[in-house]
Amino acid sequence: MTERAPNPGSDAAARASRRRWITFGEILTVIALAISGLTFYGNWTQRKADQAEKVADAHKAAAHSGTLVLVATNAGKRLLLLKPASSEQSVQDQHIVFPTALGLTEADTTGEPRIDVSWFEHALIKARVTAHMPDNGHVDGHFPVALTTRYLVDGDERTDVAIYDVGYSMLGGWFGSHSITLHGISLIARATADSAQDKLDARWARTVPAAKPSAKPG
Repeated sequence: MTERAPNPGSDAAARASRRRWITFGEILTVIALAISGLTFYGNWTQRKADQAEKVADAHKAAAHSGTLVLVATNAGKRLLLLKPASSEQSVQDQHIVFPTALGLTEADTTGEPRIDVSWFEHALIKARVTAHMPDNGHVDGHFPVALTTRYLVDGDERTDVAIYDVGYSMLGGWFGSHSITLHGISLIARATADSAQDKLDARWARTVPAAKPSAKPG
């Protein structure tokens, strides 16, 4: 039987065909990887969106739960304007109580929650002098107040009682004069109407331990 001689042209065509199939397979692999990558990115993006939505829902739920946190903005150096950190809440009025040691009358605000340095400046400076605290040059300090806040959440009335620190600076002047500049407030602890004064005085005692209580005006 006569053997057929190899056909170089046929072999070359087969090899070219195999190369085309290999190339096509590689393209399919790249496409599959691209689809997989896009699917992964889409899933990751959706998870991030879901997490962001959950965080937003948690913040909103906290606001609706009645939790109140007050923040302050300066209106000049001697007045702090207060407002809720959450836009879901609206302050109606406040009752401000000072440490017994300062001998101050309690303050009330309606419609414009605020802390005014004139309410306590003289008493605070006097207490610092009595406690032999630094009073020369520029010194920073803080003292506590108890804030009872009546506020609204979606039309529902709530009441919050809490101890806040008021941050301030005291600047010494000529002939022993001093002035107080207010900086802001910081939430210290929640309280109740019955426990607020005791917590407030305990906080003051730790802040100005040498100050002696004075009689509160009737």
